[in-house]
Amino acid sequence: MVAPFEIRPFTEVLGAEVLGFDMRAPLDDAEFETIRQAFDRHSVLVFRDQQQLDPVSHIAFSRRFGTLEIHVQKKFLLENHPEILIVSNEFRNGEPIGLVDAGKYWHSDLSYKPEPSMGSLLHSRILPAAGGDTLFATQHAAYDTLPAAMQAKLDRLTAEHSYLARNEAQRAKSTLRPDLTEAQKQTVLPAIHPVVRVHPGTKRKALFVSEGFTTRIIELPEDESRDLLSEIYRHQTQDAFIYRHHWEDGDLVMWDNRAVMHLATGCPPDMARTLYRTTIKGDVPVGPAR
Repeated sequence: MVAPFEIRPFTEVLGAEVLGFDMRAPLDDAEFETIRQAFDRHSVLVFRDQQQLDPVSHIAFSRRFGTLEIHVQKKFLLENHPEILIVSNEFRNGEPIGLVDAGKYWHSDLSYKPEPSMGSLLHSRILPAAGGDTLFATQHAAYDTLPAAMQAKLDRLTAEHSYLARNEAQRAKSTLRPDLTEAQKQTVLPAIHPVVRVHPGTKRKALFVSEGFTTRIIELPEDESRDLLSEIYRHQTQDAFIYRHHWEDGDLVMWDNRAVMHLATGCPPDMARTLYRTTIKGDVPVGPAR
């Protein structure tokens, strides 16, 4: 059993910090249920003071929530711990040790898979003296504030999500983004999901498209799809929906990919930034009942 811990909300809209929690300690079922309910309610949990967290404990805690994903960018998996993806701008022997350009666009992790990620856990290892913030945008509030007519329209639509399209776009910008083998590409073929998904825990609706991975709305002609997606993108990233996380030493941030999008703001290239990420497998997104 872990020592007593406190969950302190940031705002009514999004996010909470977890204080006095040691992720290395055994967690009984009642304590886990408290964390799980807080995760559903707040969508982003910031676990403070996890400086001593090791990869084995990081993986074990993540696995309490479900099966862990192995990222398709196998070059950047932590040695002996493939459940951990290294996100880093550091180089060794002239080669990046992690995914350098990870998340520099709004997205929900692994939305391009038939069963997108339920959640992600990102642990700070080396932080820059400036920059490096991560933005989170609640897609529950983004949906709730749409006009009723727009909600009704989006409730009926589906969209394609593609990692292949995103990876090619990133490769066009930087030689540091690796290409995929044909075998790897077969594991990340485009997937089609509802534009609005219903959260399985809270039953709340959330927008489920992003500039990062969504390529088109299936039911609309190309020009209409492009215009509607642009309109949604502008709406879903308004300041009122965003929590900006300024990383502190020891932070581990866990977020709900079914309810939020996130974006890495970047940091000066001469300042090292390295984080370890686990990703929990989710289920098939379910749209609103028709």
